[in-house]
Amino acid sequence: MIYVLDSTAMIAFLTNEPGAEVIEDILTEPHSVCLAHAINLCEIWYQAFRVGGEVAADQAINILTSIGIAIRSDFDQPFWREAGKLKGTHRMSLADALGLALTLRVGGEFITSDHHELDPVAAAGIVPLTFFR
Repeated sequence: MIYVLDSTAMIAFLTNEPGAEVIEDILTEPHSVCLAHAINLCEIWYQAFRVGGEVAADQAINILTSIGIAIRSDFDQPFWREAGKLKGTHRMSLADALGLALTLRVGGEFITSDHHELDPVAAAGIVPLTFFR
């Protein structure tokens, strides 16, 4: 299975928030592939930077990549158009739209806790979604 993690999933894992065990199970699932769009990792980086500076921010990203989360930087025209269509049709952050577009591109499942933005997307069945809490 291919999983695309949003920033809430990665933050929950890094800070041992509720739902962290679900993310750990996904990360250790045999034969799974875990991806994150670079924009979602930027969210992790700047949040860690605000708290602990550049060293802490780099350390957070290093932890995520060392446990097997692969960074994707897709941003060709078909990709950003798909993300724009998702954002333009549904109320969501640009980072979520990019994560969802990546999920569609790779045929994966998006892992998030963003009910407030993504419940309608899940209900519409547009992209396979799992809410980890």
